[in-house]
Amino acid sequence: MKPPPFRYERPDSLEEAVSLLADHGDEAAILAGGQSLVPMLNMRLAAPAVVIDINRLPGLDGIRRHGDHLEVGALTRQRALERSPTAAAACPLVAHCLPYVGHVGTRNRGTVGGSIAHADPAGELPLALLATGGEVEVAGAGGRRLVAAEDLFAGFLTTTLDPGEMVVGCRFGAAAAGAGAGFAEAALRYGDFAYAAAAAVVTMAAGVVAEARVAVGAVADRPLLLPEVAAGLIGTPWDADARRRAAADARAAVEPSGSLHAPADYQRHLTGVMVSRALEGACREAVAGA
Repeated sequence: MKPPPFRYERPDSLEEAVSLLADHGDEAAILAGGQSLVPMLNMRLAAPAVVIDINRLPGLDGIRRHGDHLEVGALTRQRALERSPTAAAACPLVAHCLPYVGHVGTRNRGTVGGSIAHADPAGELPLALLATGGEVEVAGAGGRRLVAAEDLFAGFLTTTLDPGEMVVGCRFGAAAAGAGAGFAEAALRYGDFAYAAAAAVVTMAAGVVAEARVAVGAVADRPLLLPEVAAGLIGTPWDADARRRAAADARAAVEPSGSLHAPADYQRHLTGVMVSRALEGACREAVAGA
């Protein structure tokens, strides 16, 4: 299939890209890695009047730890982040989830900023951003600003970015001392979209859970933070009772709509299983690193 006709722009600077976005508003689409946009164009699920290719823009890649964040440029390829020792040390959850993002060929071209801006509720990187308490840096005609992950995702393939704004960087929360991370997802085949996914970051102290963040994906119109699951774990050891309680709390917290291959009740059940597995991995990693 071929995409519908569109005007192609390839700016050389961020200022030029922002100006084009301001000029064309909702009629424009950003092209970075193209792993989401190009299939949508070919299937006529998107028909922008203008496609703005930002691959020439300088300064929008790179990976570094800065304070309590792992800073990743929006144009950083997913495969580069997956193979980065800096990322693995600063934010283990990112390293855990990236192998589940499509296939290697997808990750070779797909960008970190593009995945998060696409806001797929089954996306692994949006889920990791939420679970680590991260944020994105966006640029627009009014300048730059930071948007917390909890305020970023508005619905299916929808963010709270203002018209004319674009993601220029992502800040994943870095792992604190004594913290562990876990990730789990269920899909029909490796690399397919998940039926349910879960991410957890846990800090253990004296054998009990001191802090926790738990988030799930693919079971709502956006990734969801589950504070009730985390609250039920604080001050308790991670044991069989905690595992059952976390799974039950997770099932009660979601209202999946279901699909042809994963009815709502099945997705709800999977949510409990994935949360339990993610927490198991996070607690094991926290204990090993203590």
